[in-house]
Amino acid sequence: MCIGIPMRIVTANEFVANCERYGAISTISLLLVGPQPTGTHVLTHLGSAIRLLEADEARAIDDALAALVEASEGRAFEPLFADLVCREPELPPHLRTE
Repeated sequence: MCIGIPMRIVTANEFVANCERYGAISTISLLLVGPQPTGTHVLTHLGSAIRLLEADEARAIDDALAALVEASEGRAFEPLFADLVCREPELPPHLRTE
């Protein structure tokens, strides 16, 4: 299983960015997404930015990753899936029959 990690660009040049996650700084390649301004959220995998993210999507991914830790340690994780609580699951459009 591959997991993408959301990060925020702190400084960048044309090809490489210093990105922050929970106070830790990592050097990330921008070759797949192109040059990006400071403050941009990116989804990273194996040292490369693979996709641009909106701030709310980055936060939702962070919450989901935190929920995995909470669940694996036997703690309550439901609040971290606020977008899923109190709603029925939905099939993606391509699987709907109506």
